[in-house]
Parts: sequence; C-alpha cells; structure tokens
Amino acid sequence: MKSILQRLYPCGKCRVGKAVYLTFDDGPIPEVTPKVLAILDKYGVKATFFMVGENIDKHPDVFDQVVQAGHAIGNHTYNHMKGWRVSTAKYIANVQKFPKETKLFRPPYGRTWLWQRRAVKRLGYEIYLWDVLTRDYNPCRTPEAMLKQIQRQTRPGSIINFHDSVKSNERMLAVLPLAIEWLQSQGYDVKTLNG
Repeated sequence: MKSILQRLYPCGKCRVGKAVYLTFDDGPIPEVTPKVLAILDKYGVKATFFMVGENIDKHPDVFDQVVQAGHAIGNHTYNHMKGWRVSTAKYIANVQKFPKETKLFRPPYGRTWLWQRRAVKRLGYEIYLWDVLTRDYNPCRTPEAMLKQIQRQTRPGSIINFHDSVKSNERMLAVLPLAIEWLQSQGYDVKTLNG
C-alpha cells in the first residue's frame, strides 16, 4: 500500500529497497557538516547529502570533505527555493544553477507542484523524498522523541531525513549516533541513494 507522501507526490520515491538510507538536507555548513561526517565515519556508514548550491559555493572545502568521505550528493536547489511560491521556469532555473553534477534531487520542504516535479525529472533527476522525517529543526523536539519516531517508523527501504543545518545542530547531533546504533542493532544496512 502506498504511503500518503507517495500518493501526494507520485513523481518522488519515499522508500527504496531493503536497506535504510540516512539523508541530510541544507548543508554544507562548516559548523555542522564536519561533525556529521565524524559520526558517520565512527560507525562506518555512508549517507546522502541533499545540498543547497549556494552553501556549496560558500563552503567548497566542506563540500569536498563530504565527497572525499564517499558520501552521495543530491541537489536541494541553489537557494532552498520554495517551489510552490514561484513559476516553474524560475524553479527549474534555480535547480539548474546547482554547481555540481548529480542525478539525485530533493525539493526543499518536500513540496513542489506536480508540473515542477515532472520538469525536474525531464532534466534527468531521480526525486527522493523520505518516509521518516525527524523534524530535527523543531526546537521542541527532543532527541529521545526523534529516536522513538525512528524506531517506530523505520522499515526496510526507509529514507530517514535529517538536516545538517545550524537550527538542527544540537538535536540532530545528539540523536544521530543513537539512531545509527539502533539501526545497526536491528541488522539494517545503511547505504547511500543511487540516482
């Protein structure tokens, strides 16, 4: 049976295969992304980073750290653009402004118009959403609540959404090791998304 997100967004994947996929939106951010990389390295797992193009241009050294560590890169638009507030032409121009080559795409907020998603797919992108949204950006969310949500909602093929941003920094960095330890204890194979 299709999830609500799959029914609302037929041009995007919310769950893939038998592994689980850790994803991070909004980086690279020098105050956060290197700490995420250190945690992932400690546990020997790879993740997919849906980056904002403007942040890549501001922090190319942090981008290079992510690539050199063997993680996958996805396009999260150049300016973290809200697709539902702009024309399709403006949205696609922002997607195309992304400074690096990748075939992975995630719309900011997971929201775009259907015709925008179709236009993104015509550019050759595979659109990935998520089925486990940690909401680590919410200051009212505790790491314990996020971990319980991950434990309750994760199943084979789950795409788990975190944010390597300043506003999620402390909460995300607190729950990430706990989440990885739990995933590994349950026998999940943590992989990168392939576009």
